[in-house]
Amino acid sequence: MTNRTDQRTGQPSPVLTEPSYAAQILLTTAAILDMHPTAPLTPSTVDQALRVAADAIVSRLPAVVAADSSHIARQALPTSAGITRGEYALRLRTAAKGI
Repeated sequence: MTNRTDQRTGQPSPVLTEPSYAAQILLTTAAILDMHPTAPLTPSTVDQALRVAADAIVSRLPAVVAADSSHIARQALPTSAGITRGEYALRLRTAAKGI
């Protein structure tokens, strides 16, 4: 029988190397908003960028996975009052690290 704990002592356990789908949605949204970083941010701008990002990331996944990932991404959205698209992109990248 093979021993599954054959890693060297002191080595970290393998972890996911890719961000979650929800985090990828936020990161892609940030990239979209960063195309015009000094433009003011509006709720419709965030919604449109989020929809484009979700379509790019999860549109080919099973519906339940796509819906769950999109929901998690939306729940993680930081506040956005009175800032630029670039500032919000930074907040999105930070939020993506937490999910």
